[in-house]
Amino acid sequence: MKKLILSTAILLGGLTAATAQTEKEPTAMNEQKQTAVETQVETRIEAAQDAETVAIAAPIQDYKEVKTSEVPQTVQDAVAKDFSGATISKAYVNANGEYKIQLATADKKAATVYANAKGEWIKNDMKKQ
Repeated sequence: MKKLILSTAILLGGLTAATAQTEKEPTAMNEQKQTAVETQVETRIEAAQDAETVAIAAPIQDYKEVKTSEVPQTVQDAVAKDFSGATISKAYVNANGEYKIQLATADKKAATVYANAKGEWIKNDMKKQ
């Protein structure tokens, strides 16, 4: 019985020592590799955060006001079809040919919609005044 207990204690002690040694001790070589990898990861994270900041901080588009008569007929038809009773109060265009249109409706609602030159909606925002 004493031998069994002693054998178990030695076996457990040996396993504990073996497990403790499996973790790598930091050496000059490991620290250099880890530092290079950490630097690369940090650089990528910072670049991603900078890209997000630029995307958030940059204005959506620079729109220039145009006359409502200069809005393509396809866009005017889309407004008439999808927003019955609405009229174009202001229109803006950007360099990509996308239109920002402010609509006035009979029930005192204002809508700002975005469309391309083909009359396809990019974004619709209905807002109550």
